[in-house]
Amino acid sequence: MMKGNVPSKKKSLIPVSPRLREHLKRHNRASELTIQYRDLLRYESSVPLIDQQGNDTLWETVYYSESDRREINDAMKRIYALLKTDGDVEVLDHLTVARIDFCTFGNTKPFRVRIINRLNDNYDHFYVKKADASRIYGLELEDILSPNRVMFMVDRDTLVEEHVAGIPGDDFMRRSLDDTTFNQIRIAKE
Repeated sequence: MMKGNVPSKKKSLIPVSPRLREHLKRHNRASELTIQYRDLLRYESSVPLIDQQGNDTLWETVYYSESDRREINDAMKRIYALLKTDGDVEVLDHLTVARIDFCTFGNTKPFRVRIINRLNDNYDHFYVKKADASRIYGLELEDILSPNRVMFMVDRDTLVEEHVAGIPGDDFMRRSLDDTTFNQIRIAKE
C-alpha cells in the first residue's frame, strides 16, 4: 500500500439535474449507451494492480463470468467507438478489451477500460464512472479552457470519459517538482 497517499475523505456525489441533462443533450454530450455503470459491478473476482515498485495502486483488475465478459467487452468496444470515432462501428473488428480495472478509492468508483487496436498494437484507456454533476461541470470547464477537446458522454447515471494522456499529479509531485527551470517551463507548456 502506498504510504501517505491513501485518500481518507471523499466528496459526495452530486446528482445530475434535469437542467444539466438538457445542457448535455443540447451539446451532444448525452448518448444512449449499450451498458450502464451498474452492469460493470457484476464482476466475479478481482486482483490488486501493483505498480513496478510493488506498491498497491488502489486499482483492481476485475474478472467477469464468460457470458458477462462477452457482453461487457462488446459494449466497451462500442462505447470506445462512440467516444473516439463518432460511432463508426467499422473499427470494432480491430479493437480488443485488454482489461478492466476498478478504482477502490475514487468517489465515482471508476472503471478504467484498456482498449487495444490490433492493427498497430497501440492501447488507449477510457473511464466509466457514476455520473456526478461536479465532475461533469469540471469536464465542461476543462473542454473550454484546454486547447484540446475533452471527450465525454453521459447516459442516465453513467459517465464515460476519455483518458487524458499525461503524468499523474502524484507522480509529477514526487518526481518532477524539483526539476530544472528549463524542464519546468517545458512541462508547463506541454
